[in-house]
Amino acid sequence: MQQLRNNPTIRELIEKMEAMPKPPTEESILFRTLVQIMVIVGIIATDVAAQSLYPMSIWAIPLSIVGAIVSWRRRKKKNIALKIALAMGMIITLMIFLGNLVQSLNDTRLVLAEFLVQLQVLHSFDLPRRKDLGYSMIIGLILIGVSATLSQTLAFAPWLLALLLLGIPTLVLDYRSRMGLNVWEENFRQLKQEKNLFRQKQLWQSSPLSPKKILSLSLIILSLGLFIFAIMPRYPSYQIQSFPVSAPEGFENRDFQGGDRSIVNPGYNPDGTLRGDIMGDGQGGTGVDDGGYYGFNTTINQNTNNLITERKILFRIRSQAPGFWRVLSFDRYTGQGWEISREDQTIDVKRNFWNYQFNISLPAITAETKKIIQTYTVVRDLPNIIPALSYPQYLYFPSAVIALDTEGSMRSPAGLIEGLTYTVISRVPYRSQTDLQLAGDNYPDTIAKYYLDIPPSAKENLREKAEELMVKAGRELPSNYDKALYLAQALKQNYQVKTDNPLLEEGEDIITAFLANGGGFPDQFATVYTMMLRALDIPARFTVGFASGQFNPFTGYYIVHNTDAHALTEVYFPSYGWFYFDPLPGHEIIPPSFQDDNPFGVLGIFWKWIAGWLPPPITAFITALFSTITDSILNIFRAGWLGKLWQFLTGSFLGILVGVLGLIMFAFFGWLGFLAVRKFLYRNYLSRLNPTEKLYREMLDLLKEKGYPKLPSQTPKEYCESLRDFLILEQWEIVFLISNNYVQWRYGDITPNMDYLTSQYQLLKKSFAQLSLLK
Repeated sequence: MQQLRNNPTIRELIEKMEAMPKPPTEESILFRTLVQIMVIVGIIATDVAAQSLYPMSIWAIPLSIVGAIVSWRRRKKKNIALKIALAMGMIITLMIFLGNLVQSLNDTRLVLAEFLVQLQVLHSFDLPRRKDLGYSMIIGLILIGVSATLSQTLAFAPWLLALLLLGIPTLVLDYRSRMGLNVWEENFRQLKQEKNLFRQKQLWQSSPLSPKKILSLSLIILSLGLFIFAIMPRYPSYQIQSFPVSAPEGFENRDFQGGDRSIVNPGYNPDGTLRGDIMGDGQGGTGVDDGGYYGFNTTINQNTNNLITERKILFRIRSQAPGFWRVLSFDRYTGQGWEISREDQTIDVKRNFWNYQFNISLPAITAETKKIIQTYTVVRDLPNIIPALSYPQYLYFPSAVIALDTEGSMRSPAGLIEGLTYTVISRVPYRSQTDLQLAGDNYPDTIAKYYLDIPPSAKENLREKAEELMVKAGRELPSNYDKALYLAQALKQNYQVKTDNPLLEEGEDIITAFLANGGGFPDQFATVYTMMLRALDIPARFTVGFASGQFNPFTGYYIVHNTDAHALTEVYFPSYGWFYFDPLPGHEIIPPSFQDDNPFGVLGIFWKWIAGWLPPPITAFITALFSTITDSILNIFRAGWLGKLWQFLTGSFLGILVGVLGLIMFAFFGWLGFLAVRKFLYRNYLSRLNPTEKLYREMLDLLKEKGYPKLPSQTPKEYCESLRDFLILEQWEIVFLISNNYVQWRYGDITPNMDYLTSQYQLLKKSFAQLSLLK
């Protein structure tokens, strides 16, 4: 260290630092303590959200506390050697950060948070000024923000509330420090020395740090925040478009062993039978599955009554829009299930060597598409299938290779392990009913060969049954889209979900049994519907995946359970591609998509929750009222002149300038109007009062204007006593006179001399005016 100090450059730097004047120090221990606790809360919240194996709290919190103590003890010293050591530590920290950043380019949030915590720990050793503490406050806020983006649950919420409760008194103390006021500890000592208990209570209640005021302000902020959160529009273009990818140790760079690209479902055999079934001959079986779904396999057997009885979370999905999280599609019906006929044509797709991106070829379709970004986090171990919205274009996945089958489904070299995170960018086509009705029936040979495949013996019977159902429409169904839509609705209305049907014998057909029994198991609806469409010469395939799940508006994640797994049908339209139809009773025929996404969807969720507690007539009335108001507002915005005005205001710099000036003028005149209305209403209120009470309230308004407001808890007599030390004797005597007469009128029913009191009030006003002129 001595050799370092003897260096000419270092010595010159030290001399300049020693010559600098000492900075003003922050002397409030309470302020410093609250700032330190804010930082600790931010660190803990980040650890809770990240769920790291090696929490930062273990080392960061103790070192930060030690740094705060050292900073307090050495706050009046220049600490030149300490500053140099801290600067070197920050350089080392920067180098470590850059190294970690290179290894985590796909999701840098946690790396940046760790870097911020490391800098804060170093920074905590040198916090002499209020400005230095301000930096620490900002770091605490940033860490809470990082924890909110990392957290997939509401685990960070208690720490957010804690930061709110800490932030209010911290900001109060920060403001006092900025204004150069005495540290709050001195005021508190004076408060404790006050012998008059009533005066002590009064001073404590008027203190900005009283618990009642802090809690009240916190509730107001929390309520206002929740209200803004509920009504705030959520547009996909405003969302952060990051592509997180992560996996537990040992998963990265996995490859298919021996070229085996088959699906491995721990609960089922490759032929679709329940694993452990002694029959093993494709007959299915009975029993209860512990949470796995039979449909995730290359061959599935629907002659089974295995039920998912225990609801478990499988995924947390952050997506720009809801949708059906597609997993697999099947093209060949086997009589009692489905299989992928071209399994041997499954291909490998390798990612870029410099990142985790897989490029997936999209089919040639003319429909307009929308880019939808989805990030999936696996919560429970799953088979080696990769759910995604339809038409994935890019996949960000940690393995070295994935498999892509002929149905466009993606597979991983290993099962999806708990904690794995991957991102998909899909090009989801718009669903235009008009375009699909005009799509025609000119199908490519590959489509007709595999997706119109149906046993000749069954085609005629199914066609007759489908036409029998469509006759009930009572009108002509000219297009394949109309037929598909109505047939799905007809199946819902004419058949029921039945989970007590007996299992079939070998050679029996599921569709025949379904029609004979008037229904069947849930996924059998999609089977019957798919084969009916094929009988009508409409290409269709059987598809399995997950429903959107339960959306959590506070975290922005869709929570997907094993019970969300089900089957539906994809129907092909020439030049437009595949579109979903769901014939299962209780489900929407058209699954949710980005076209249904509402920017004010969170407000709708809150309204549905409230409506569930209200009687139906009230709910219907409120809904009709808001619909009328909404339609009226929309009609205004659809006016032609308004569109031209908006185009002018947003189409040029001059328009933007005019718009900003117009908003400022509107706000200013609105504020003036608000003050005028409030003043008018208050005068109207005073005019209806008894003359004695009116005079008393006018006096209170005058004193409040002069800086002597009356607390709600004070009686008129207590208020007068509190003014004795602030008003001159003549003023105080007039205030006491009016207050005393008011009390006698209110509680003693004694009518005062109003002329005399009014003249005294005018003298009080003149007295204040004269004092203002003298000042």
